[in-house]
Amino acid sequence: MNEYSKTPFSRPTSQAAEGLPRWRWTLDEFDRMIEVGLLGEDDRVELIDGEIVPMAAKGIKHENLKSELINNIFRQLPSGTNATVELGWRPAPDMYVEPDIVVYPATRSVSQLLATEVLLVVEISDSSLRYDLDRKAKIYAALGVREYWVIDANSLHTTVHLDPGAQGYARMSTHAPNQTLAPLALPALAVSLGALNIG
Repeated sequence: MNEYSKTPFSRPTSQAAEGLPRWRWTLDEFDRMIEVGLLGEDDRVELIDGEIVPMAAKGIKHENLKSELINNIFRQLPSGTNATVELGWRPAPDMYVEPDIVVYPATRSVSQLLATEVLLVVEISDSSLRYDLDRKAKIYAALGVREYWVIDANSLHTTVHLDPGAQGYARMSTHAPNQTLAPLALPALAVSLGALNIG
């Protein structure tokens, strides 16, 4: 059992095949599983490099922070940009992910959104912090997402990732809740997490 399998999921998970070959699922096959009901609305999963990965349930701190942050973003969103919450995003042929917040040019539809066009991806983490800082960061970097924030829902510290590449992000910095953050591509979207009303 690894660190990601310790969180209870809606279905049992297994590590029995650890180290053995696995079938690689395509995005079309993944979508077909949803269509026929093998995967339901309550099944929180992502398709990562062809493997179906269960995701942890989201706690109340996560949901409160996400609600306040997206409201803040919507109030400041510059003309010509859009933001969406928990986008069912298909950025590669063997990948389906659900980032908490994605900010992108309004000229692009979410169904055709390329990773390199995204202006900001935000993941809010409680029990998934290690996964979001490690595996998820490598995934987004390899895809070419230019700026990626991981917010710890418990401490409100934010790790900002910049300069994506095949091996990960070249620049990372951690910011306290009282610091003002703004994406490099959208300086108008300034936010101080400590100032949000998250209870």
